Amino acid sequence: MPVTILPYGDRALLLELVAAGVGVDVHAGASAQVSAAIRAAGPRVTAGLVDIVPAERTVLVTTRPGTDLVALRADLLALLSAGEAGPGVDTVAGEARLVTIPVRYDGPDLDDVARHTGLTVSEVTAAHEASHWEVAFCGFVPGFAYLVGGDPRLEVPRRSTPRTVVPAGAVALAGRYSGIYPRPSPGGWQLIGRTSAVLFDPHRESPALLRPGDRVRFVASPA
Repeated sequence: MPVTILPYGDRALLLELVAAGVGVDVHAGASAQVSAAIRAAGPRVTAGLVDIVPAERTVLVTTRPGTDLVALRADLLALLSAGEAGPGVDTVAGEARLVTIPVRYDGPDLDDVARHTGLTVSEVTAAHEASHWEVAFCGFVPGFAYLVGGDPRLEVPRRSTPRTVVPAGAVALAGRYSGIYPRPSPGGWQLIGRTSAVLFDPHRESPALLRPGDRVRFVASPA
């Protein structure tokens, strides 16, 4: 996978993941796999790192003061070049977790989603449940994961008027993404259901239930 590495201030590098030379159509989970490959590298690469933040088509690498960013950039390019990062990335992808999320499909926007898609409500819920979702990246609020890989028929616009409060556990669609609101917050996504799963708990060993690279399966539940 071609990668462009740019300076991002005096303590960070921004990795832009490029597919087909145009910077679009990066496969789901690519940034998570690149991040995992960096974390698994030796101390020559990781010694000066503070954080690695995957987004949809980029990975931000922040460093400690005094880190030689020129040398780090060269090391990252070598790590991620064809033939070196490949096996590590494949291994990371093979170890992706599968997280099952129970959903009660009773969201207030189900009828609107059905109208947007031309599907029945039952077809909307069946397509959502049957999709092979994957966590592409996290953001917005702690624990919110942007899921990709859904049935393309489920692509819908955001609501024209966002809600001031979306309840915790709301399962939603917007564009090509699905997501679950970890806590009450404003939001403009189309709400199709709700789950009792706790998406973020600061007292857990791993506070976020969903992490980049995870696969997610939604299962209809009456509760």
